[in-house]
Amino acid sequence: MLQEAASAPVAGQGNAAALTQMGFEHLLHNFDTLGLVVFITLVIMSLGSVFFIIVNAWRMFNIRRRGDAVREQFFETKSLTDARRHLEEQPGWEPFSKIALDVTTAAEQHSSAQGSRLAETLNRSEYVDRALRQGVARESGRLETGLTWLATTGSTAPFVGLLGTVWGIYHALLKIGASGNASMDAVAGPVGEALIMTTIGLGVAIPAVLAYNVFNRANRVTLGKFDEFAHDLHDFFVSGTK
Repeated sequence: MLQEAASAPVAGQGNAAALTQMGFEHLLHNFDTLGLVVFITLVIMSLGSVFFIIVNAWRMFNIRRRGDAVREQFFETKSLTDARRHLEEQPGWEPFSKIALDVTTAAEQHSSAQGSRLAETLNRSEYVDRALRQGVARESGRLETGLTWLATTGSTAPFVGLLGTVWGIYHALLKIGASGNASMDAVAGPVGEALIMTTIGLGVAIPAVLAYNVFNRANRVTLGKFDEFAHDLHDFFVSGTK
């Protein structure tokens, strides 16, 4: 009875000591090659996601803040020369000004080519429409910058973390086979590695998925404004009416 009572605190102390092997610090000091590759992959995915989240959030905010003003000022400016100068003053990332500049240049080119083969092959409406399509397609592509990374991270990071989880469990089974027992001392480290890798994989994937959905929705709204602006520009440069 006395021996059993004495052994209980010792076992409890051993389990407590073994649980310290399940921490993140222990994981960093006990990586093998595959575990390190998995961890570095998740870190790169996370850093890339943070970068594209910041870039897209900044761009989305500024496009919404400046887009309406750019469109309104273009149509409110009486002189096309002044309107063009205002468009050229806009920053490189502002999409509405770039679309308007494309169609303005196309209209000027077509006007200067009157009587030439270009004017005979394409009428003004077709030439302006082609410039609009090219401008909208280019700016739409720029809106999608980083979305592929976010989608890929959101869909694959859990499985990358799962690979680390499976590898940790595999190590736990090897220790059980080597020691002949399934004590906490034998499996605490590998099990801790498995749990941490699962957590990291989910922690990387969830923000990426949420950000992808938010930016995808915002881009659809912006694309709708692109189409609306393109129709207005086409009417203006073909018929001369605002």
